[in-house]
Amino acid sequence: MNKIAVVGTGYVGLVTGTCFAETGNHVTCIDIDEAKVNQMKDGKVPIYEPNLETYFERNIAAGRLKFTTSLEEGIKDAAIIFLALPTPPGEDGSADLSYILGVAEELGKIITEFKVIVDKSTVPVGTAEKVQAAIERNTNIEFAVVSNPEFLREGFAVSDFMKPDRVVIGTGSKRAKKVMEKLYKPFVRQGNPIYFMDEKSAELTKYAANSFLATKITFMNEVANFCELVDADIDMVRAGIGSDTRIGKRFLFPGIGYGGSCFPKDVQALVKSGNDAGYTFEILNSVININQNQKTILFPKIKNYFKGSLKGKRIAVWGLAFKPDTDDIREAPALYLIEKLLESGATICAFDPEATDNVKAVLGDTIEYADDEYTVLKNCDALLICTEWSIFRNPDFEKVKEGLNDLVIFDGRNLFDIEEMNSKGFYYSSIGRKLIEQT
Repeated sequence: MNKIAVVGTGYVGLVTGTCFAETGNHVTCIDIDEAKVNQMKDGKVPIYEPNLETYFERNIAAGRLKFTTSLEEGIKDAAIIFLALPTPPGEDGSADLSYILGVAEELGKIITEFKVIVDKSTVPVGTAEKVQAAIERNTNIEFAVVSNPEFLREGFAVSDFMKPDRVVIGTGSKRAKKVMEKLYKPFVRQGNPIYFMDEKSAELTKYAANSFLATKITFMNEVANFCELVDADIDMVRAGIGSDTRIGKRFLFPGIGYGGSCFPKDVQALVKSGNDAGYTFEILNSVININQNQKTILFPKIKNYFKGSLKGKRIAVWGLAFKPDTDDIREAPALYLIEKLLESGATICAFDPEATDNVKAVLGDTIEYADDEYTVLKNCDALLICTEWSIFRNPDFEKVKEGLNDLVIFDGRNLFDIEEMNSKGFYYSSIGRKLIEQT
């Protein structure tokens, strides 16, 4: 059993703390947001993440998971301190390290014995050195700074943590290596590897992984766009290249671009780090630009269908989160499309199983909101699909027909078979596939 402190209770921090508690450790999660901490003390999970609530409630009841707003109280008995703080992108694309370095400064003032301090946040190369220096400014106590990037997918974060493909740990400290190896041993019993490396390599590993996946998505979106021009079918292309084991079938699904908390800011941060080092990531600069355009690639198709004018048109939207099984709307393509539609005079009614409250906080009453996937269609001239929630994959098409004024669907996630949509009488426009247009 280890005593652990986790500073920051966002997606990464809360999943990290809860999953460590699930394996018998005693964890204290620390956050400056008093209302959020009180909410968690009352047993309420502040984010939507499948299966998190079960572990969360169980470990609070067992006394292994606690919460506080006091950094000093939270880290007092902890041998390991995880920093899971936000690193939002600045205007130049660089990661904002002020939260991490601010906490590091405070830790230097209050640690009284050896601690392993772990950077769990996604941070640029060289951050461990900055955290080390910030702590050293205020203490002579021995400590070790470790880089331990997370590889959690929103919607699968709990399973990813409990059964990781790999664990990456960057440290030059033999003492810290033993601590971290013991901590993660229960999670890799099936033989998945723990990779020990230097801190800078560990930091870069996370950025490189996310940037590569973002590139893979963006490449497929470009191929899908080309398919439409030459009358090829992206589904067939995807199956053909996905069977190549050197490529693999994951992250090959075309759509309206990537979003979320990781890919956009991590690609930007790696590009900025390259610029700072005098190196230009030409491919990643293109990835950023192409992805930005991809988010609104359906807009001209919608506008063309309505003969160049959307004024007075009412559009139903299925899905607001950047991906299914999360309430995260950061850089969600739906928001970019909605903005373009509103600017063109359309009205919007939207439904999302989890993200509606977060969108209300951003868009307010500029759009309407519905309680389910069918009432959102009432009196709408077209349906726009932005997120591939499972409840959208096999809808009652008779109810869809009853709700819509016209049988028109613009699908940004290629959920349906085009021939089936043709047989059902829909005008069906998707990404990288033939247009189904009723005559």
